[in-house]
Amino acid sequence: MNDWTWEWNPGYDHVAGGLPPGVVAEVERLAAELAALGRDAVKVGRPEDKEGGLREFDILGGRGFFSFLAVPRHQAIYICSITWYE
Repeated sequence: MNDWTWEWNPGYDHVAGGLPPGVVAEVERLAAELAALGRDAVKVGRPEDKEGGLREFDILGGRGFFSFLAVPRHQAIYICSITWYE
């Protein structure tokens, strides 16, 4: 078990406001899983050839993706944007 958390950056309304509830729930579920990975979250998603920086992760079978930052010094995952193809 680790002490990593996740949160919306800059905030829920900016990142997820207006999206379907199922999309938001899936991003929240994946964010919790990324936080459970802790430091290893810097390797998840795209780009695949390097660690760190802004990462992207597909959701719901490629119907969208979200961008996140894994910040080891804060022990946090920051969900920065969600792109949803309706």
